[in-house]
Amino acid sequence: MEADNRLQLVIDDPHLDAELKEIALKVLNNERISFEEGVVLYEKGELGYLGVLANYIREKKNGNYTYFNRNFHIEPTNLCVYDCKFCSYSRLIKERSEGWEASMEDMLSTIKKYDNEPVTEVHIVGGVLPQYNMQFYMDLFSAIKKHRPQLHVKALTPVEYHYIFKKAKVDYATGMRMMKEAGLESMPGGGAEIFHPEIRDQIAKDKCNAEQWLAIHEEWHKLGMYSNATMLYGHIEAFHHRVDHMEQLRQLQDKTGGFQTFIPLKFRNKDNQMSHIPESSVIEDLRNYAIARIYLDNFQHIKAYWAMISRDTAQLSLSFGVDDIDGTLDDTTKIYSMAGAEEQNPAMSTQQLVELIKQVGRHPIERDTLYNVVTDYQDYQFEESNPKKSYYSLPVLN
Repeated sequence: MEADNRLQLVIDDPHLDAELKEIALKVLNNERISFEEGVVLYEKGELGYLGVLANYIREKKNGNYTYFNRNFHIEPTNLCVYDCKFCSYSRLIKERSEGWEASMEDMLSTIKKYDNEPVTEVHIVGGVLPQYNMQFYMDLFSAIKKHRPQLHVKALTPVEYHYIFKKAKVDYATGMRMMKEAGLESMPGGGAEIFHPEIRDQIAKDKCNAEQWLAIHEEWHKLGMYSNATMLYGHIEAFHHRVDHMEQLRQLQDKTGGFQTFIPLKFRNKDNQMSHIPESSVIEDLRNYAIARIYLDNFQHIKAYWAMISRDTAQLSLSFGVDDIDGTLDDTTKIYSMAGAEEQNPAMSTQQLVELIKQVGRHPIERDTLYNVVTDYQDYQFEESNPKKSYYSLPVLN
C-alpha cells in the first residue's frame, strides 16, 4: 500500500508538470505510455518522481522480491573479428598477444571445477573468432549437458550466432533449432548496444544490425525458449535513441513474450576507443533503470548487474524498478572489470548477496535461470562457519 500511497501523492501534487501527471495516471491505470511520453520521462522526470512510478510497477509485478542466482561465466576468448568502439574487453586478432583462446578442454575443466558447488547456471559469452564455429559450440553444449544435465546453459549473443550461422550457411531458424537440440537452454541479452543505426553505425558498425539481433531472438522464442535483452547507455546516444531501442524490444515482446528480463548496461570508459566520453552519473543510472521499468510494461523483470555498477548502486536500484541483481559470478568474468567497473574481482557469496538485499528492506530469493524459486532466504539462518554450504547440490554424471 505504501507504493500506492506514494503514487497518489505524486498525482495529487498541484505543481506537477501536466505531461508528467498524465504519465503517472497511466501508470496508476496500468496503461501503456507512448514513445513521446518515454522521451518526456528522460527530459523532465526527476529522480524522485521516476522512483515512485517505477517502484509502484516493480511491486505490482514482483512484490518485494529481489532475485539472484548461483552462476559462473565462461568467456572462451577476448579476441574478436569485430572492432566495437566501446569495448574494453576484446582484442583484435592482430593483438593476439594480449588475449586468450580457451580450448574445449579448458572450458570443460572450468565446468568440472564446479562439480561440488551448487551452481545452477553457466553463462557463456565472449569474442567472435572463426574457430569457435557452429560445430564447436554444439559439441560444447552437448558435453556440458552430458556431464551435468541440470546445469542450465545460457550462452552466446546474436552477434555470435549471426556470425557462426552465416559461416555455416544455415538460416536463423535452423541454427537456433540445432543449438537447442545440442543443449542450449536460454540466451543472454548482450550485443544489443543501441539499435538505432545513427548510433550503431558509429559504435558497432561491423556486427549484426538491430533487425538481425531481433530476428535471432524471435526465432529462439518461436521454439518456446527464453532470452534476455540489454541496452548500452550513457555514451553518444540521445534520449530518443534509448526510447527507440526499448520500443523495438517492447514490440517484439508483444509478439513473442519470450524476453524474461531487461538489463541496462552502463557504458564504462576505461581502455577503449571512447575513453574521452565521460560516464553517466549514478543519478542518471537510477533514472534510466526507472524509465526502463515504466516503459517496458510487458517485461516481467529489470536487472542490474551489481558487478558493473557497484554493490551500493545495485542496492539503490532496488527502489527504482530493479528486482534482480544477477548472481554470485565467482570472479569468472573479465567483461566488467576490464571496462573499469568498481568490482575488479567480481564475486559474492550467497550470504553476502542475501545481506545486501536485506539491508535495503527487500526479500531475497535465489532463483534459477527461468525464475523458478530455488530458496527463499527471507528467514534463512546461515551457518557462520561455512555459509557456502547452504545450497542443495545438482547431480553430476561422468
